[in-house]
Amino acid sequence: MPLHVLPAPAPALRSVLAALGSPTAVRGARTSALRSARGPLSPELPLPVHVLGRIAPDRTAPLTRLAAWRFLIRSEGRPVAAADTVLTPDGWRFSHFFEGPYLASTELAVRQAEASATPCQARLLSIPELYMIALWLHGDTEADPAGGMLAPADVLVPLAPAPPGIAAHRPHRVADLLPVISMRMTPGPLLSSA
Repeated sequence: MPLHVLPAPAPALRSVLAALGSPTAVRGARTSALRSARGPLSPELPLPVHVLGRIAPDRTAPLTRLAAWRFLIRSEGRPVAAADTVLTPDGWRFSHFFEGPYLASTELAVRQAEASATPCQARLLSIPELYMIALWLHGDTEADPAGGMLAPADVLVPLAPAPPGIAAHRPHRVADLLPVISMRMTPGPLLSSA
């Protein structure tokens, strides 16, 4: 399989397993599918979630920062929720469960990437200013998943729902999609000399 899904840090996985084992955490989740799941719940498909930083006009490859590890939560063979973990000063900790269209969209994008002949490392890229998440297919399969440099030849597959004018589930090279993204991102605040 050319798609490399790296294992999540052990403390991240343990924190999700602990949350799944906690009736309070599952009942308190805002995910009706998770609360009503009948079969066993299992965290699968761990993906590092990077957040895209500001795109400087003189930088061809913007930096990202690792913000979370996300797991799809399955019950009876289908995704019913996702779980995010965040890095705290004490290590990786469970953050929250959620559901929505990105669950099925992530699965579809991963299946499409698995059919590709090009080896790549699977990540997620969040672009908060555009309310956009993309499957990030990083060309260096041995890279540290915490590393955050977008390579021009990397591929981004926007998940549905994608922003208007950006096709969901269509692979785009970073070099081709980045100019579109940067034009749509709002400029930072201007500094006043007063």
